[in-house]
Amino acid sequence: MALEMKVPSPGESITEVEIAEWLVEDGDWVEKDQAIAEVDSDKATLELPAEASGIITLKAEEGDAVAVGAVVCLIDTEAEKPEGGAPTSKPSTNAETKVETEVVTKKTTTETYATGTASPAAKKILAEKKIETSAVSGSGKDGRITKGDAINAVPSMGTLGDGERGTSRKKLSMLRRKVAERLVMVKNETAMLTTFNEVDMSPIFELRKQYKEDFKEKHGVGLGFMSFFTLAVVRALELFPDVNSMIDGDFQIKHDFKDISIAVSGPKGLMVPVIRNAENLSFRGVEAEVKRLAILAREGQITVDEMTGGTFTITNGGVFGSMLSTPIINPPQSGILGMHNIVERPVAVNGEVKIRPIMYVALSYDHRIIDGRESVGFLVAVKEALENPTEHLMDNDIKKALEL
Repeated sequence: MALEMKVPSPGESITEVEIAEWLVEDGDWVEKDQAIAEVDSDKATLELPAEASGIITLKAEEGDAVAVGAVVCLIDTEAEKPEGGAPTSKPSTNAETKVETEVVTKKTTTETYATGTASPAAKKILAEKKIETSAVSGSGKDGRITKGDAINAVPSMGTLGDGERGTSRKKLSMLRRKVAERLVMVKNETAMLTTFNEVDMSPIFELRKQYKEDFKEKHGVGLGFMSFFTLAVVRALELFPDVNSMIDGDFQIKHDFKDISIAVSGPKGLMVPVIRNAENLSFRGVEAEVKRLAILAREGQITVDEMTGGTFTITNGGVFGSMLSTPIINPPQSGILGMHNIVERPVAVNGEVKIRPIMYVALSYDHRIIDGRESVGFLVAVKEALENPTEHLMDNDIKKALEL
């Protein structure tokens, strides 16, 4: 009996997926629940498990876009399992067993005194181009270099010789194509603007230096920068709710909850998992959730639901060394905060020049519903919270806030 395996729906509104990679070969023996393929939707990469044990026959190729509900393989559940569980190849066709022999025919040219010799006109042209005659193949009689050969000769940009000039062509994954489509859509359909500020990270450095070991020992997660930024964003969204809204036609929709999307670089591209109700989380809660979601994203196990529904995004280009950027809004959200690298810079403090760890931050926002007052005020509120976290994020009780 051949069991038809169909593409399951990976989430609402997704109508097709792409076969990213087959993890088995045609004719292999597969066990029930064994991962047999990775499929890309426009939001995530998911594993496709075998629905039964048996010998598999593939019905789609890697890179094929298949509709949800379409048959992608057959599993012969009545086949006997090979000894030792070794893969069993299906019977080969004549085309598969045929051995092809490539015959290479070489064009022979009789070399004479004229071979590689340029005609007077060709020699003049090659001299003007600064091309050696030895670098040109002659098409004239007995290999003589003609005027046409000289005209068509292209000067080398480097040393003469055989060099590799290969190119490759690879189809973009469905996820990457969807990301590209969304980014272009944002640039074309929103009034995106970016405002910048700088943050003195000294207070956070001091807090982490003093409490990070106790925090990790107590909670099993590190005290990173992301919890400070997430809670600073939550506070700023409460002060400037327009930044926590979106446009729906002629209406503005404001959210009374803060679902913060965290941009993570995964093996299949950019993933943006969501921290739900970040306004209810402590430093420990944020750090634990960031770690959990980052691991899932990097291992390709993140689900569509875990990447849907954010109200504001934080992206950290600083981990790759970025000094400054203008992040692109994650639709349908209206704002995104860009973090960058931390560099020691000279700054004026009470009339004196001090060396402080400084991070540039950027807020990109949709100017259709967020005005300059809200955008600048939001970023200033983030700066205030990060430069004085004890007061604004910890209610002047550090140990209670860190649950130590």
